[in-house]
This record gives sequence, C-alpha cells and structure tokens, in this order.
Amino acid sequence: MFNRRHFLAKTGAGFGALAAASLLHAGAKPPHFPTKIKTVIYLFMHGGVSHIDTWDPKPELTKRSGQTIPASFVKGLKTSRIDFTKAVMRGSPWAFQRHGQSGTEISTLFPNIAKHADSIAVIRSCYGDAFDHAPAIYLRNTGSQFPGRPCIGSWSLYGLGSENDNLPGFVVMSDGAMKCGPQGYGAGFLPAIYQGTVFRGGPHPILDLASPPGIAEKTQRSTLDFINKLDQQHLADRPGDSDLEARLASYELAFRMQAAAPDAVDITRESDATKKLYGIGEKATDDFGRRLAERGVRFIQLYSGTHQGDDWDAHSDLTGGHTKMAAKSDLPIAGLLTDLKSRGVLDQTLVIWGTEFGRTPLAEGANGRDHHPYAFSMWMAGGGIKGGKVYGSTDEFGLRPVDKPVDAHDVNATILRLIGMDHLKLTYLYQSRDMRLTDVHGDREFTKFLLS
Repeated sequence: MFNRRHFLAKTGAGFGALAAASLLHAGAKPPHFPTKIKTVIYLFMHGGVSHIDTWDPKPELTKRSGQTIPASFVKGLKTSRIDFTKAVMRGSPWAFQRHGQSGTEISTLFPNIAKHADSIAVIRSCYGDAFDHAPAIYLRNTGSQFPGRPCIGSWSLYGLGSENDNLPGFVVMSDGAMKCGPQGYGAGFLPAIYQGTVFRGGPHPILDLASPPGIAEKTQRSTLDFINKLDQQHLADRPGDSDLEARLASYELAFRMQAAAPDAVDITRESDATKKLYGIGEKATDDFGRRLAERGVRFIQLYSGTHQGDDWDAHSDLTGGHTKMAAKSDLPIAGLLTDLKSRGVLDQTLVIWGTEFGRTPLAEGANGRDHHPYAFSMWMAGGGIKGGKVYGSTDEFGLRPVDKPVDAHDVNATILRLIGMDHLKLTYLYQSRDMRLTDVHGDREFTKFLLS
C-alpha cells in the first residue's frame, strides 16, 4: 500500500523534499526583468574538457609542440600532477575549422555542433582557482568551492517558481555517479523543496515513485484522501508547521507524478526523424538524449561524463577519452539545438555548455593533460542570444585569459540576468545575512554582449 513513513524516508534526499515546491510555491513568480526565457538546459561536461582541443584554437602552441615553455609564461601557476617548468608543450591533435557566416573556429571533435556556429556564443576566457573536480563543480554551480551552498538551479526555482504542478521545477540527469555527489545540485541553506530531483530513463524515472503494484488508481486516490483528512486535522492543532505542510504536498504531487514523470521521458512516441536527430538507438549517443522543457520544468541540468570509465578527465588518454565523449555528446546536443529551433522555442530556452575547468597546454605523460583551472571555455545559445560571437580570449598557449576574464560568479550573474533575475536582489536570509548565489562577486556580467 502507500506507506507514509517508508515513502518519506526514501524520497527525502531526492524527489520527496522538492515535491512540495509545485504546491506550496505553485505558479511562476514574476522576474526582476522582462525575459523570453522559460527554461534553462545546462549541459555540464563532467571531468574537465580541454579548451585548447575544443573551442580555443592555439596555432602557436601547435607550432611549438614538444618544446618546454618559457618560465615567464608559467610564473605563479601550479598543477596537480605536472611541473610546468619541465613538461613539454603539446599542440592539439585535432584541427580547428571556421564555421558559419561568423567563421567561428571549432574543433573537428564537434562536427555537428559546429553546424550551429552562428547560433552559439563561445566564452573563451573562463577561469577559476579550484584544481580538483568536486570543489570546481561546486564553484561553478554554487559559487563556492565548499559543499553546502545552494546551486544555480535551486536559486532559479526559488526566484522564479515552477510552471508545472505535476513535475519538479528543477531536474537533474546524469549518466552515472558524479564526483561532486548530490551537493552539486543541492538546495544548501534554501528550503529543501528547491533541490534538484534526479531523473533517469525508463518507465520509472524517479526512484520509489512507481505506482503500488496491484492497487487501482481509484483505491490509491481514496487512500490519499483519507490520509490527507487525518493530516489536516493534525495540522489544525499545529498551524504553521511547514514540515507537515510539505509532507501533505508531497503525497499529492507524488500521485500526479506517477503519470506525468514517465510520460515526460517516454521517447517511444517520438518520430523516427527526431530519434535520428538525437542519435537515439546508436550505441555512442543513446544515453545522452527536450521533453522536460516542453512541460514547463524551469531548470534542467544534464551531466555528461559521470559513467565509470567514460569522462572528460584526460590525464592519460586525451585522444581516446575526448574522442569518445565528443562522439557521445556532439550529435545529441546538435539535435537539441535543431529541435528547439524547428519548434520555435529556442528563444524561450537558454542552452548552456560548460565544464569545471580546462586542461594544461603541457603534456602529462605520453597522451594526457592535467587539470587547468586558469583558463577554459564554455558556450551559450538560445534565449535571444546573438550567436556567432566569441567573448574574451586567452594567451597564445591557452594558459590565462588576456581579455575579458570571467569567473564562476560572473557567469552565474549573467545566467540569472538572462532568465530575468538580478543577482544582487535574489537573496535569502541565512545566519543573519542576505545570502546570494554570487556572494560579494559577479561584477563582470556580460549579458549585453550576448544579446546585442
């Protein structure tokens, strides 16, 4: 049957805590600024993608491949595993080609995304100061290297509310276990109803949400009504008990989600053309595949590279690992952009491609690159962004930004601004202080560049 204690215990860290969001905070909240964007799709490449092999061409690095780098260039820089003064420079094994009317240079690793060069804005001057995966992912998502702060998806849901009563407003999908753990998509000190809900493929996308076997929907509905009546009587003697209110709401949303959630991830009714567009059914891309966006989910974060043995972490096999991960993600991402355009909803959707840090332009071993937080790339599309543009630049070796440097706070301030939120006004009182995603940072917002 529908055991209350078992249900709440099982779902408290995932769906259950968030479930109340659509009821206790139903409906969209007004943004600070006018915006067309209704949904954010954040594509996070887990493991650290090499910027100099993907979005940031360095012909001088290729020219000097095999040489040691001048000491003056690496003064003050450190790495996890290599010595900058001894390791040799390594040029990219992939060629860069110009694409679209804009002529944006993109690596041959992404032949399908390259077809959308005039729709994406590449940011080549990202930087950070976190060397390890988990702290770097926390920094990009929450504004802090330390776990326990709310992520950008939770802040977005807190600020803008949900547009769907039957699905969570913030959904997370991955192809395995993330090195940062649930803290990467947690609500931190925000109410737990704003944390990310993990979705999977298949008939039961949310753990412990399957309909009770052998129980008719009418019977389940009657059971819930009876539980609700008793709980309402209990609540009448305890006004303002938010925990109890949240539990009541969890039951109701869970009941509706038993039908809505499986339908949201059911791709069997998609056309063959759409499946081909995303690479569904092809071994390399089948597990990295707009449906949640169509249903009013506010923030969708997809992690690519979390499957054991399959990630972008290129310590020992740069060519093999990056080739494999690009093959898995290139076609589905390009398909997503094509699909959104064809349906006329790309302007209502902000698509972000990012990673935790870049890779060193110097070699690690025979075929690797070490972690490099000092410079890396990302890109954005949709949401009214004028594509075919490049923001910022790095030096001739891809070591540091030399023009328009942007850190995690600047990126997050820009994302919030694009979805209609002022990062200075989106605050939550915690420990006697008005806390925000960007803390005391976020001064180099580059929204105007993206939209003009």
